[in-house]
This record gives sequence, structure tokens and C-alpha cells, in this order.
Amino acid sequence: MKATSTTTPTTWNEKPYNELPSPMKMTKASVDFAFKGELEGKAQTEFLMFYSKSDETDQHKSTAFYIGLTRFIGTLAGKGGSFVMEERGTFGAGTANSVATIVTDSGTGQLKGIAGHAKSSATQQGSLFELEYEFH
Repeated sequence: MKATSTTTPTTWNEKPYNELPSPMKMTKASVDFAFKGELEGKAQTEFLMFYSKSDETDQHKSTAFYIGLTRFIGTLAGKGGSFVMEERGTFGAGTANSVATIVTDSGTGQLKGIAGHAKSSATQQGSLFELEYEFH
């Protein structure tokens, strides 16, 4: 089965955690997202990021690699519950591209037994989250 949604960051708290020679940096970010569409709800993500090129005057000119764990809470095709995804991606030229896998046995409520993978793309103009999933 497939589901699509848009995602919007509602909070973004990012701080350096390791000092590297400029223009590189390593950061941790706590991010909350709102999901609208076939996935409806919110998500909380903890990201670790490595910037190979960080532009402090315009972050959209930066280049980065990131990994994260995301917990989605809400509804999927009318079923309520939550699940966790492992995510990894890149940021460059103002676009973040990610792939994610639902963590085995992380589903709760009516989403218990969910499995699958997702991809997303986000720019300043908007985002698209596409999930392929099944229930075991």
C-alpha cells in the first residue's frame, strides 16, 4: 500500500556537538513535524548531521549528510497509532532528500505490525513524504 503526505517543520532546535575546521561542522537537531494527507499527525525526530560545507549566512547553500530516528504519531489511512522510522539523507542546493525504514516492532495501536519504507524531498517551497507499507 502507498500513502503520501506533506510535512512541515514546526520546531527546529539545532546545536553543534563537535568542533571541526570551518566550513565543516557536526550538529544535533531536535525537530517536530506536522503531517497532512494520508498520514495525518505529528512526528518528533532526533537528527545527527555532518556539514561538509556550512554557510552560516545562508543555510540553504550548505551541504550535509544526516541520520535520524523519527516517531510518527497520528493516523495512516484512518488507523490510529504510532511507529518509528530510521532515516538517512543528504542536503544540498537547498533540497533535503531522505530515505527511511520503519523499525521492526515499533508500531502501536492500530498501526501495530506495520512495516515499510519511505522517501521524502523537501525544499523551501514545500515537502513530499511517500510511504510504502504493509501489515504483518
